[in-house]
Amino acid sequence: MLDRLSLLSVVLVLLMAGCASPRNKAPVEDRASAPRPVAAVPAAAAASAPSADVKPLPNAEHAGKPGYYTVKQGDTLIRIGLENGQNWRDVARWNGIENPNLIEVGQVLRVLPPNVDPNAVATRGVGSPRVEGRPLDAKPPAAAASAPVAAAGSAPAASAATAPPAPAAPAAAKEPDDDLNWLWPATGPVAAPFEEGRSKGLAISGKAGDPVLAAADGRVVYAGSGLRGYGNLVIVKHNNTYLTAYAHNQTLLVKEDQVVRRGQRIAEMGSSDAERVQLHFEIRKQGKPIDPARLLPPR
Repeated sequence: MLDRLSLLSVVLVLLMAGCASPRNKAPVEDRASAPRPVAAVPAAAAASAPSADVKPLPNAEHAGKPGYYTVKQGDTLIRIGLENGQNWRDVARWNGIENPNLIEVGQVLRVLPPNVDPNAVATRGVGSPRVEGRPLDAKPPAAAASAPVAAAGSAPAASAATAPPAPAAPAAAKEPDDDLNWLWPATGPVAAPFEEGRSKGLAISGKAGDPVLAAADGRVVYAGSGLRGYGNLVIVKHNNTYLTAYAHNQTLLVKEDQVVRRGQRIAEMGSSDAERVQLHFEIRKQGKPIDPARLLPPR
C-alpha cells in the first residue's frame, strides 16, 4: 500500500512539472553574429565634418575649368579621349595614370597637353567678325540732302561723297587644321543622317566585308572593342582639331599608333554591337561631334 502511494506521488509530481514547462521553446537570437546597426549621420553634419583620412582627388581645384574633365559614372579613358578629341594614351600620360582602368568618379583629368593654354583653345573659332547688313538695292544718300548748308563766306562742308570709304571687315581667319582633304569612308547609301543631340554621326549601309576607308590622312589612336555601343572601333586623329571614328566593323585592319593615308582600307564593315550591317561614322572637332555631310565631298 505504501509503495503504491509513493508511486502515485512520483507520477503526480512529474505531471505537474510537465504542465508548468512550455511545449515549444522560444527561438534564441544570436546577437553576437548579427550585424550591428550603423548610427546615421545627418547629411549636413557629414558634409561639414572634415575627415583626416579622405584625400582630395588630383586636380580637384581645376574642376569645371577649360582643358579639364571630371570623370562621371561609366566613363573610360577611351571615351574621355573621344569626347575631348585626344588619344586616350596621351590623357593617361598627362595625368600620370599607370593603370587606365583605375579612374575614379569625380576625378579631374587634364585633357589638353601641358604646354597648351586651355583658355586659348576654348575661345578658338568661337567669335567671328561682325559684318553690317545692308539691302543689295540700297542707294547711298544724296550729298545735298546729307551735307549741312554752308554759311556765307565759310568753307564748304565735306560731303559724304568725298568721305573716305569705310575699311572692309576682315574675313574670318581659317584655321590651318581645317585644311583637310576629306573622303567618304564607304560607298553605300546613308541610312541615317547626323542629328544634333541624337545621332553623333552618319549610318552608312553596306554588306558585311565591304571596305571601310580612312576619311583623311592621320594616325590611329584606338583600335579595339572597349567602348560600349561602338563594337569593333577605329579612331583616327588627323590633327589637333579633328578626329574620326569608324564603328560596328567586322574586322579591324590597323593597329594603334599606325599612320594611315586618305582612302586606305582600315577595316571591314560589319554589325558588331549593332542590329544590322552598317558603318557608324563620326567626325569630331575638338571632341565635339559635327555633321560629316558638311565636310565630305558631294557624291
